Amino acid sequence: MPWIIDYDRVLQQMQGQGLESLYYNSGAFGFAPGTATCSVGWTGPDDPSLRPEARALIRPVPLPYEQELTRQTVRAWREYLPGNVWLMPKSHWAYELDFGSRDWMPALLEHAGIDAGLLQPRTNAAAIEFGLDEIGAFSHVIEGLLRMLLGSDFALAFPGHPVVCTVHHHKQIWWTSTDEQLIEALRA
Repeated sequence: MPWIIDYDRVLQQMQGQGLESLYYNSGAFGFAPGTATCSVGWTGPDDPSLRPEARALIRPVPLPYEQELTRQTVRAWREYLPGNVWLMPKSHWAYELDFGSRDWMPALLEHAGIDAGLLQPRTNAAAIEFGLDEIGAFSHVIEGLLRMLLGSDFALAFPGHPVVCTVHHHKQIWWTSTDEQLIEALRA
């Protein structure tokens, strides 16, 4: 069953991996300025808002976008990032469950075995932890986010691995890492 990781532990883990919080109490983390990183973005439908420098980093996926992006994210987790995965809003849970996505997100989380009522009052990005034995629940949530997000983004973190991942509301998955070989594998 997916588990909730308190934000203090999330922050400690992420900072211990050399990542910085980009917004107070959020799940938005990035590498320190000056850190050499590589990125790749898996994209669904064409996104005219992408800057030219970002377009050089994309790898389009075929239809059906949400299913394909979810399948490839699960594959990356299983093949390259063994261990647990954390899901966090890049804002905070109180916003997402009160305003951002209140019409559909509680049901999405409940279907995956996550009590949305435990997250709703949190004004931080406590993580939902999924183990490799919870791929079905994880897949359900990721595909639901890709289908339903309109303005918010979510983050995936893989404790112990030098990578951050964004589940973007334009039906995209963006990976950034200090491990060039990992990004090359994700591009393939």
